[in-house]
Amino acid sequence: MAHLDPDGPRHVSAFLRNTAFLLGLPLLLVLWWWWATIDSTNFFVPTPGELVTTFVDTWFGPRFWQDVLPSIGRLAAGLALAIVLGVAFGILIGSFKRLRQLLEPLLEFIRAVPPVVLVPLLMLLIGINDLMKVVVIVSGAIWPILLNTVEGVRATDEVQRDTCATYRIRGLNRLRYLTLPAASPQILAGVRQSLSIGLILMVISEMFGSSSGLGFTIVWFQRNFAIPEMWSGILVLGLIGLGLSVIFRVVERRILRWYHGLREVQRAS
Repeated sequence: MAHLDPDGPRHVSAFLRNTAFLLGLPLLLVLWWWWATIDSTNFFVPTPGELVTTFVDTWFGPRFWQDVLPSIGRLAAGLALAIVLGVAFGILIGSFKRLRQLLEPLLEFIRAVPPVVLVPLLMLLIGINDLMKVVVIVSGAIWPILLNTVEGVRATDEVQRDTCATYRIRGLNRLRYLTLPAASPQILAGVRQSLSIGLILMVISEMFGSSSGLGFTIVWFQRNFAIPEMWSGILVLGLIGLGLSVIFRVVERRILRWYHGLREVQRAS
């Protein structure tokens, strides 16, 4: 005789509730959009059905390989480089008080410069190529990671630091078993912020002197009054952002499994 899981109905109910929360608002917005445009003749606002048809016709073909994939590749390269550099320099700066005091005015000055204004300068220094676009993404996406890493390293528990010193845990072992775990919640908080910044800068970098990519294509559609196609490009960007968010949540849950478990225990106590 099969064993019935007494928690089965509760798990199903929780899954349905989470699904409703996830899809409820988007479905309501699409229904409102459909109702608002059902009798509309506005050239600048397509109906949901027209947008879906245009989306399939525009992006399920050569444009996916010529524009979407290269843009995603540049975004992935820029974010990966920003994470590596941000964590590495953040750990270095956060670990040494004098270095932090020395670099703080310079870092605040550079951080205050909007990455968008660097695009013309980078075009002159690097040229109009993929490297320039990746550097633009890094120039903006690195700061949340760097600053959050510095603060995460600074906030490491003093008792844990003293314990490492007592047991002479130094070098890579200290980095692996103390510094990175202690700073990882704030590091990943910075990465979350950098995802949206990187996506925005990816689009902006492709709007200047480019001949391919999502940013260039969306502007090209707008200038040629291909309005449904322009909206479909915006939809592609939204889907990329959604995909990044889903991937980040999965990775975050895996890396911070110990952290979320500790918080659940603290809430239960």
